Amino acid sequence: MQVFDLCLQPLVTHLQDTHGLDRHNPALTGLMDLLTQHGTDAMAQAFAATLNIAMRLEREQHLGAAEHERSADRTGYANGFSPKQLDTPAGRVTVAVPKTRPVPGRGESFEPFFPQALERGSRACRAVNATLAAMYVQGVSTRDVKAVMTELGLENITSAQVSRATAELDEELRAWRGRPLGTVERLILDARYEKVREGGVVRDVAVLTAVGILPNGSRSVLGISVALSEAEVHWRDFLDSLVARGMRGVELVNSDDHAGLAEARKAVLPAVPWQRCQFHLANNAIHHAPTAATCEKIGKQLGQVWNAPARAEADRRLADLIDEHEPKSPRLAKWLGKNVPEGLTVFAFPPAQRKKLRTSNGIERPIQQELKRRTRKIRVFPNAESLLRLCSALLVEIDDDWQASTRRYLPASEEVAR
Repeated sequence: MQVFDLCLQPLVTHLQDTHGLDRHNPALTGLMDLLTQHGTDAMAQAFAATLNIAMRLEREQHLGAAEHERSADRTGYANGFSPKQLDTPAGRVTVAVPKTRPVPGRGESFEPFFPQALERGSRACRAVNATLAAMYVQGVSTRDVKAVMTELGLENITSAQVSRATAELDEELRAWRGRPLGTVERLILDARYEKVREGGVVRDVAVLTAVGILPNGSRSVLGISVALSEAEVHWRDFLDSLVARGMRGVELVNSDDHAGLAEARKAVLPAVPWQRCQFHLANNAIHHAPTAATCEKIGKQLGQVWNAPARAEADRRLADLIDEHEPKSPRLAKWLGKNVPEGLTVFAFPPAQRKKLRTSNGIERPIQQELKRRTRKIRVFPNAESLLRLCSALLVEIDDDWQASTRRYLPASEEVAR
């Protein structure tokens, strides 16, 4: 009776306490009779019946009136039910989700009803599916998966359910990766490498990621792709997929100098200016410095260029920096003159947005560090699909957190315009 103790008994008690349903209520009486006559064999039916009761009562609260009750204060009417399948600790069940319709003439203020239990369940199922996916990725056997689920109180997980959960997760993630996009004012691109076993050979594959800054200043994970390399064709396919999904209005692309990205960006977003990440530029400059003494000061000197009040002053400071290093470090001076201007595009944008736009840290820290933390223990993925599955599941959670947050990464465009 563990499932009943964990799931049904608290829900029945809640119905009795909250809605005044006593033990002689027909709905609860029928539920208890079902359990009495059939025991644990009827657990799935009992779970569905209890959840149906809770959802119907919640609909009554939402509408401000019981079924068939005459009330001038009701906010809408009951409108039947729609079936929905759920994977629960008692197995797969079909529940009847209550529907509503507005009171004639009050459609503008009507709020459609959806049970809170299913909203919470969607999140919980995603967490379980992500766990199953992670275990699958690491080569955990079905028997071990069932053992882990048993420890969580999910004793009825079968091999078919594990396979179904993985397939459902893949479908959900595929839909998320292909969801429609809209206006994206700032586009941040990045890549990292993971090891994948393909055809019996371990290969390094690129995980391409894209984050967008929307007109209201919030961040959104736009997409992810797993490619054999950072070659132009792969970056171009990735950018083409974002455009095909409706991405428009891009005013700035921010990234490091990834192989193949420059040509792909020019082909897909030819009129969009590019801001090369200043953080990576400074690190690259240090690697080009010929002596330890130059390494120590080149970062501070570039910081003075980055922090100039305007583009003209930044250009002047860069010219002075090149002149200083030209006599003793001509190769460094040449590198500075060719590469540093690519990090000054940000001066064409509002001062209130420059600090966040001059690097790609908006994607590096929350995304790349989390991907690294979750993938480093795996070391070698069995295939590219498993890598894409795990990375996509992590990015969905990051994106959900961003969408739920009231904080904005940048001031909204209309605020800057004012």
